[in-house]
Amino acid sequence: MSAEVRIIEMGPRDGLQNEKTPVSVEARIAFIEALVGAGLDTVEVGAFVSPKAIPQMASSDAVLRGVAYVKGAEFHVLVPNEKGYDAARAAGAKVVSVFAAASEGFSRANINCTVAESIERFKPVLARAKADGVKVRGYISCVLGCPFDGEIKPTAVADLANTLWDLGCYEISLGDTIGVGTPSKAKEMLRAVAANIPPAKLAMHFHDTYGQALANLYAGMEEGVRVIDAAAGGLGGCPYAPGATGNVATEDVVYMLEGMGVKTGVDMEKLLAATNAMSAVLGKPPVSRVASALNAKRKRAAS
Repeated sequence: MSAEVRIIEMGPRDGLQNEKTPVSVEARIAFIEALVGAGLDTVEVGAFVSPKAIPQMASSDAVLRGVAYVKGAEFHVLVPNEKGYDAARAAGAKVVSVFAAASEGFSRANINCTVAESIERFKPVLARAKADGVKVRGYISCVLGCPFDGEIKPTAVADLANTLWDLGCYEISLGDTIGVGTPSKAKEMLRAVAANIPPAKLAMHFHDTYGQALANLYAGMEEGVRVIDAAAGGLGGCPYAPGATGNVATEDVVYMLEGMGVKTGVDMEKLLAATNAMSAVLGKPPVSRVASALNAKRKRAAS
């Protein structure tokens, strides 16, 4: 198994957008700075969506401008349409992400349109991004199950992935949004997608609702996928899937990979400090098992 794995940090967007109380621009910027300082050089920092729909992502423009000085890091932002793209570009975005769902039920609940309609919204974004020299990452939600439609066929995921790839997305992130997948199902889905898209151009975005995320990630690595989306502290969830927990915790991913001899370039102590600082802002402990274990170890040592 190749030793090269890239971790993309989702905490400032995927995690914080699901918190009940918005986090200040200053706290979000400090969080991003700490994550980059820990060795996570690719971070999704916000989303240019309606503040009425997701108030937690308001002022993403100020956050993006606030971290523009940071060197050696790549910052991503989510855009749902041309209006979002315009706002992102005005704030200096160099990498944007578009998102679709593998199920009709989730697409209607999440972005109030059909899957086909969502693709039509993205076409002008991708065309303009290409002309502007802006990279576009594509997300697909509910690749292993949907809270509305149930089981999702791998062919449905593969067809949508092919569409995003053909439109110009440089990488396709495959999301188990409600965390229901198991290793065998993850492999089946990834093999279907990889029939037309190189595994090196795929990413795994697995939530840990049923405690399967790490096992599913390992299974995906066996299939040749080398990009992992993770959220510091296991922050987040899904507002359209009751009970769904956050994206797999960055600490847990780093611990697994380093234990396998895979060098991540992430300083665990600095990552833990970033997570603890944001946990203090949110007023709740991290979900990450590794973070919890290390914090308990620190507490014992200090007593």
